Amino acid sequence: MSEPLLSLRTWLDTVARFDELRHVKGAHWDVELGAIAELSYQRPKPPALLFDDIVGYPSGHRVLTGSTGSARRLGHTLRLGDDLDDAGLKASLRGKPSRWAASAADHPTEVVTDAPLLANVVEGPDVDLLALPVPRWHAGDGGRFVGTGCFVITSDPDTGVINGGCYRMEVQDEGRSATVAAVPGKHGAQHIQRWFEKAGRAPVVVSFGHDPVLLVTGGTEVPSGISELDYAGAILGERVPVLIGEHTGLPIPAGSEIAIEGWLSPDHLRDEGPFGEWTGYYSGGRRPAPAVEIARLYHRDDPVQLGAPPGKPPHDYSYMRTVMKSAMIEDALIGSGVAGIRGAWAHEAGGGRLFIAVSIDHRYAGHARQVGHLAAQLPAAAYMNRFVVVVDDDIDPADLGEVVWAMCTRCDPASDIDVVTGTWGSKLDPMLVEGAPPYNSRAVIDACRPFERRASFPAVSTGDPAYLDAVLERWADVLK
Repeated sequence: MSEPLLSLRTWLDTVARFDELRHVKGAHWDVELGAIAELSYQRPKPPALLFDDIVGYPSGHRVLTGSTGSARRLGHTLRLGDDLDDAGLKASLRGKPSRWAASAADHPTEVVTDAPLLANVVEGPDVDLLALPVPRWHAGDGGRFVGTGCFVITSDPDTGVINGGCYRMEVQDEGRSATVAAVPGKHGAQHIQRWFEKAGRAPVVVSFGHDPVLLVTGGTEVPSGISELDYAGAILGERVPVLIGEHTGLPIPAGSEIAIEGWLSPDHLRDEGPFGEWTGYYSGGRRPAPAVEIARLYHRDDPVQLGAPPGKPPHDYSYMRTVMKSAMIEDALIGSGVAGIRGAWAHEAGGGRLFIAVSIDHRYAGHARQVGHLAAQLPAAAYMNRFVVVVDDDIDPADLGEVVWAMCTRCDPASDIDVVTGTWGSKLDPMLVEGAPPYNSRAVIDACRPFERRASFPAVSTGDPAYLDAVLERWADVLK
């Protein structure tokens, strides 16, 4: 049988040819595997890591980390090209998220009846997720998390629209179940709640190994009403093949390595957490979350889990989220009709969410504030945003040093910082007091030259760019 579309093995073969895949043998699932991954992310050019011969497990039961941690790997994953650097990836992404969203309906999933995933089918009472080398990623984690790079599939009970999200999942009941910690307000959590209200339980499918394009679509805010599977099809330019779960009727990616289907119920809860989250902190203590009553487990021979453990940035998917969120925010700002947008960047130090910089061609009084407040509440940016900084078009929004320089020299804190309260926060926020509603506040910082002083504002004391380029060419041996 040929490899289906979105096969992780096809992706691995390609990345191996890039020389961006490293094989790691003999690591222990308990913290050591996660520590190796963490140290790798901190390297200037972190490779993808494929762990095998994991202590206590048969050879061939593998875990992949770092899948989207370079421009070349992310560019390939998004089918933008196989030789992109950071600048090339950013340029290639411009305008793409809105085009993918617009063409998603032209790429509906394609139902198939056979796939390598069906090689092993285990019925609910015999399921043991701990037969897989599920890591305990961080020393302070409350358990073993099988869901980090997972793709959780739910449906709207009224419209049938499919959603795919990445939510953390801790193994429960000695391997017979796993909790789904869906973030309140996200589309998947809304689906689950509507099913609870309508039928008393919610069908769910989870893939634990797949082409990382599903990590990208599931880990970023695809517009409401658009299936992440169809959105992935638009990225690929092909319809995604899916099996239909016999128990839930939900689609299962045919290229998956490991998948489960089953049911969530409001009264079938298990304590989960804490977990080292993308903010760089452990999120609270143990608290109850719905646990999947697994009806069936499917897996390929010698399956590969897609791991994407978060942590203090940089972490497994912080580069991917930064690049994708930046493109989506820039697209949304331009699509809103506001004039003069030159670029947007959701900085990796803020996990691709907490700190956003937008550069503008400053055209009219109030322009910077308009853009800042709009960016702070866009659907693509609203969740757990903390700071939005608006800068002039001579500042590169992706260069944190330039952004901070603009804040230090063009912003009067007494008059140029607006604070908005009661906005969409998260229980993952380390500043949130335990038990409090998950609101947050955010600052909109106008770091543009004052509009009325643009002509008289002091000139920047740097050389003319053309002259500096000529000097660089002449003195290349000194300045190399």
